[in-house]
Amino acid sequence: MFIGHYALGLAVKRAEPRLSLAVLLAAPQVLDLVWPVLVLTGVEHVEVAPGNTAFTPLAFTYYPWSHSLVAALLWATATMLIVHAITPGSWRPAAFAGALVVSHWVLDVVSHRADMPLWPGSARLGLGLWQSIPATMVVEIAMYAIGAGLYLTATRAIDRLGRTLPWILIVLLFVIYLGNAFGPPPPSGTAVAAAALALWLIPLAGFWIERHRPARS
Repeated sequence: MFIGHYALGLAVKRAEPRLSLAVLLAAPQVLDLVWPVLVLTGVEHVEVAPGNTAFTPLAFTYYPWSHSLVAALLWATATMLIVHAITPGSWRPAAFAGALVVSHWVLDVVSHRADMPLWPGSARLGLGLWQSIPATMVVEIAMYAIGAGLYLTATRAIDRLGRTLPWILIVLLFVIYLGNAFGPPPPSGTAVAAAALALWLIPLAGFWIERHRPARS
């Protein structure tokens, strides 16, 4: 999934308004933020294999340090400690952030073919939603629409940027999603990982948007 991960982050703003939009955009994508770094350093591997699934030509051949369940739990723990440090007091915001990290693994199991490990070297899981383009798009777009709607109603614009910036982000992520779904296969796994580094910019945009669109009282 892609926008499905962001959908959960956006939706959590209503449940835990103390979490900044930057955290809500980063937490559900922590595994994908770590993954390109590990691929580019040769620790993990991905291949371009058109036909691997109907929805994506990528074959995730080895990524236990970013995408196994054990790794997800470890990354979730690290995220919780960081969020608790910057949001002192209750552990509730940190717990939501940690849950968002683990949600990435759960949604990927639903989406991927059987390539999601429980731990390095374990059997792999995957329900294969990506084998159907229509089913993938119905599920993911519905999630995204609901998540975006919950975020917009849980926050308020304090100026013109607060009204326009969230929509720019929402539309931009959707355009990227369509490009990934219907664009040509990438030239190589390395190129995919290099492009995926741009995901780090999305939480940074969240810091900017949060200044102009805080949570409702």
